[in-house]
Amino acid sequence: MDVSTNIPVTADAFMAELQTIQSSVPKKIAILGTRHISLTHQQLIEMLAYALALTGNQILTSGAAGTNSAVIKGVQRANPGNLTVILPQTLTQQSGESQDLLSTLPSIREHSERRLLTLAQASQMCNQEIIDDCQQLICFLYHSSHTLQEAVKYAMEKHKVVTSFYLD
Repeated sequence: MDVSTNIPVTADAFMAELQTIQSSVPKKIAILGTRHISLTHQQLIEMLAYALALTGNQILTSGAAGTNSAVIKGVQRANPGNLTVILPQTLTQQSGESQDLLSTLPSIREHSERRLLTLAQASQMCNQEIIDDCQQLICFLYHSSHTLQEAVKYAMEKHKVVTSFYLD
């Protein structure tokens, strides 16, 4: 049982996680996180995303400022073909700065059917979609980041490899 989540861990789930960690085959890695991060953290995240994409990994993220824009910038420098960006809602609902960055990408996945949802509701659905499509989640968050805490919990329930970096 995973003590932090009270989720039973089966031998099969453990072996699948171990294989994912040890595999040298490129993976689908989701990188999610808070919008409110320092410039230093943005630079570190950009470097991490760059290195992961450069080594052939497919990177999935969303489209907001902060963590996600750092991920996008890093992957764009390494290999834009290794980037999948899934928006919680539509491109026009993003900030002007995010729209400028996203408009440089070859393709993004929008969800106009979520246009009338609150950003928190749409973000939760978006995070779940991203997590469902990855093998590993790297998350940059604060202990007060409710939506991201839920994403981490969801990823653990789905037996994904999860690395959480708490910024507080």
